[in-house]
Amino acid sequence: MAKSMFNLAGRVALVTGAARGLGFAMARALGEFGARLALFDIDNASVQSAAKTLSNDGFEVLNLHGDVTNVSDVTKCIENVVNKYNSLDIVVNNAGIVYNAPAEEMSLKEWKQVIDVNLTGVFLVSQVAGRQMIKQKSGNIINIASMSGSIANFPQPQCAYNASKAGVILLTKSLASEWVQHNIRVNSISPGYMNTHLTAKGLQNPDYAQHWRTLTPMHRVGEPHELTGLVVFLASDASSYVTGSDILIDGGYTMR
Repeated sequence: MAKSMFNLAGRVALVTGAARGLGFAMARALGEFGARLALFDIDNASVQSAAKTLSNDGFEVLNLHGDVTNVSDVTKCIENVVNKYNSLDIVVNNAGIVYNAPAEEMSLKEWKQVIDVNLTGVFLVSQVAGRQMIKQKSGNIINIASMSGSIANFPQPQCAYNASKAGVILLTKSLASEWVQHNIRVNSISPGYMNTHLTAKGLQNPDYAQHWRTLTPMHRVGEPHELTGLVVFLASDASSYVTGSDILIDGGYTMR
């Protein structure tokens, strides 16, 4: 019984920012538990390569190129998923960017770009997917937030990123509250420091890397595969009574 609760066979999962890193790892994990996959990314060559890799490994996968901040791209993405699979059961909003700059020096353009991708993009994908899920009378949305939505990181200055992820956490709760009546669950995952392309520059900076590991009780950064069990849990019936929650996976960073 417990094992079958994690079965995603027949379900359709869309993952944004799926060409690499956390997005690719989560897409693979969902596929391993039976989900049919749709990968959405702004990097066309990379998302095609990611889809080819998963397809060669035996997964059913659709690759989609587009920008999560573009309403037309998002609408076409959802339409293509539904046209191919006839449903959309799971959405993982993972696309994100970061700029590290002191608040007094950050340009308005940089601020807006971070907010647009990290927060507005999550809203747009959720909105369009939510309309389909309301028609289906079921659905599951998982937003990738960050521990940066709950605490201010040190030593890197990243006020726009922190603000965007705090917004994702509250947006998650708001959507969960509105859509619970439609049998749609909405939750967020807040990773700590993970070994991905988004943190690559920081990990190459001795000062940043030392602080990150020292301030994390496990004294290391996380690996993408360490997030996959949680996303499968939230995507499956194993979490059928979970909605509006933000779950931290940060090596103990925020328990201090």
